[in-house]
Amino acid sequence: MKFFNKVAAAAAGFCLFISSVALADTLKVTDVTGREVEVNVPVEHVILGEGRQIYFVGALDKDEPFKRVVGWRDDLAKADPETYAAYLAKYPDIAKLPTFGGMKDGTFDIEQAVALKPDVMLMNIDAKTATEEAGYIEKLEKVGIPLVYVDFREKPMENTEPSMRLIGKLFGKEEKAEEFIKFRADSIAKVTDTLAKANPKKPLVFMERAGGYSDDCCMSFGNENFGRMVEFAGGVNMAKDIIPGTFGTVNPEQVIASNPDQIIITGGNWEGYVPGGAWVGVGYGADEKEAQRKLEGLTERPAFTGVKAVKEGNVHAIWHQFYNNPYQFVAIQQMAKWLHPDLFGDLDPEATFKELHERFLPLPYKSGYFVSLNASR
Repeated sequence: MKFFNKVAAAAAGFCLFISSVALADTLKVTDVTGREVEVNVPVEHVILGEGRQIYFVGALDKDEPFKRVVGWRDDLAKADPETYAAYLAKYPDIAKLPTFGGMKDGTFDIEQAVALKPDVMLMNIDAKTATEEAGYIEKLEKVGIPLVYVDFREKPMENTEPSMRLIGKLFGKEEKAEEFIKFRADSIAKVTDTLAKANPKKPLVFMERAGGYSDDCCMSFGNENFGRMVEFAGGVNMAKDIIPGTFGTVNPEQVIASNPDQIIITGGNWEGYVPGGAWVGVGYGADEKEAQRKLEGLTERPAFTGVKAVKEGNVHAIWHQFYNNPYQFVAIQQMAKWLHPDLFGDLDPEATFKELHERFLPLPYKSGYFVSLNASR
């Protein structure tokens, strides 16, 4: 009863808040799940259901990436500490932003969300089941807080463009969203157009998800996310017929039996999760020599015994967070360069990523997102 009294009081306060926003227009938008949601736009107060949503918020609000953010989930500092540190150095006030737990782990505080009076809450689609089971959508609706789903992780090659368009509408930044979408499409076309003309033999690629994060091997991707990006880059995803969904696991014997031509391992600085782990710490401004050393260490695991990719040095590491943001086109370019070096000798993924930062992002570019055991690539 105490909870519902608090929600009712918050609802009354929220109604007064809404009435003061006389200049806002009510817009019916469709999120990536097909839900129609009414939102007062342009939104001025936003809760980010995941801290890493700053990846796309920053692309639309380059000059003031946190101006709309009234609260966010507490994952960025652990999942991508270098990026968080860079934002904190430039925008020290983000240290004061209210933080939340996650929907999926049941630590989201709805009363705290109500108190912040947001115009909208952005939620990743992978939290949909947990959000619905807890009845959060209905509870938020009762106090006038719309929730919309976006997706850069479950089906990023399908949902990135509609997600960016949706955020563009909510922020009143439709032109900037379309500019970003065009840059993304043009960058992908530099790979896919070349592959379509040359029609090269496609190497078999094993994508290992977060290699070294735990002692177990081997997490991978089905026919989406990095698994789909491999296909865009001109490879064959080894696990696409083994893993039915986006994420899953293959056993070490399957890797050895498949004998992949190329191995690409996703990595990041996960000291906050697994201190001293064997993970490969690629990312914003990472120490590439240290990352290469740790990558080489991962090849000594039983799953890679006698595998062609290891024998020929075609083992690479790439920033894990490409799996959860709209910058996947950079990963596609880099993977294409690894898989087809003769075709893509002139392609420069670093330059593409640098241009992305210069045109769209609040932070200056720093290298460190890719390493390879093949010195020529």
